[in-house]
Amino acid sequence: MEVNQAKQEHLLALKVMRLTKPTLFTNIGDGETYQLMKNDPSIIKGAEMLMLGEMLTLPQNFGNIFLGETFSSYISVHNDSSQVVKDILVKADLQTSSQRLNLSASSAAVSELQPDCCIDDVIHHEVKEIGTHILVCAVSYTTQSGEKMYFRKFFKFQVLKPLDVKTKFYNAESELSSVTDEVFLEAQIQNITTSPMFMEKVSLEPSLMYSVTELNNVTEGDEGESTFGKMSYLQPMDTRQYLYCLKPKPEFAEKAGVIKGVTVIGKLDIVWKTNLGERGRLQTSQLQRMAPGYGDVRLSLEYIPDTVNIEEPFDITCKITNCSERTMDLVLEMCNSRSIHWCGVSGRQAGKLGPSASLSIPLRLLASVQGLQSVSGLRLTDTFLKRTYEYDDIAQVCVVCPFLSPES
Repeated sequence: MEVNQAKQEHLLALKVMRLTKPTLFTNIGDGETYQLMKNDPSIIKGAEMLMLGEMLTLPQNFGNIFLGETFSSYISVHNDSSQVVKDILVKADLQTSSQRLNLSASSAAVSELQPDCCIDDVIHHEVKEIGTHILVCAVSYTTQSGEKMYFRKFFKFQVLKPLDVKTKFYNAESELSSVTDEVFLEAQIQNITTSPMFMEKVSLEPSLMYSVTELNNVTEGDEGESTFGKMSYLQPMDTRQYLYCLKPKPEFAEKAGVIKGVTVIGKLDIVWKTNLGERGRLQTSQLQRMAPGYGDVRLSLEYIPDTVNIEEPFDITCKITNCSERTMDLVLEMCNSRSIHWCGVSGRQAGKLGPSASLSIPLRLLASVQGLQSVSGLRLTDTFLKRTYEYDDIAQVCVVCPFLSPES
């Protein structure tokens, strides 16, 4: 596909063509073509149903270029004159909104070019910016009379966005570890092109602070079967969710047991292929997550049953962590709700707790209402500062009646 050509007053002609693979073309509805193929003795029997001879067609226009794909172009300079041209230099630059890149394979000039001969070059560039791109091709040369000539041509094209990527963070407190807290990252990836994509790889490259476990396999391990099956195709406008579990490394966790403030999680690396195997790759910018703030005192659960019987006492174990830099003298108070009742003495001393220290407290409760009930009503008061910390919706338990059968 020719896109630019030098004016006739120059001895050299410039042609620029984008290199791209052919597109799929179906013509099943064309009865004449079908009948010709069926009656052609040189065509394998049944080929008229596949239409193999008609499925590939050369591009009729520039086509779409998407972020992360490789832009390839063929540049040819032809000597249209009847004289020898000397010192030919061909330069190709790509101008974006933020930078100008030199794509020329060679910066050396060709000493001479005979009539009806050409200089060919192929350039490749992985597109890393969205928006307007301008390919600038410049040609300089010297005529037989010693006159220096120069011309250039511009070709403008748009780079489109192929994927829409959205991320969500979920904080999950670890019940078994006092050092680390897990973070779950959900990545929603939508194909916003008009063609299906084969998702070759979607991985999370964690920052130095975290280790990552992918949760996108049916079976455990990196070699397990993918949740999306063996052929991981993403159809146009379809969305797929990928899930990752990140755990902070012990050397980066602070004394209180959590990483505080804004932290860098890592970046997503996405690799795909289009219909005929053209490869594209995108990396997101560094994903940042605001670590949860616990204030001066952090309350977490070390143990709680999933299901309890109505009007039967059950036990839980709470863990209290002093996240401040001072010693606290804590008093534990318990407030009953309509469905969950505390068993024990309210207002009892929990004792002194130093900075970054933790304390495990076993507690007993009783549920009086069936269904999914919320554990609430814990109060911790620091007698030094006369400050009270309230904890509601700590967890949920399923309350069942053991005397009722599933049928009833």
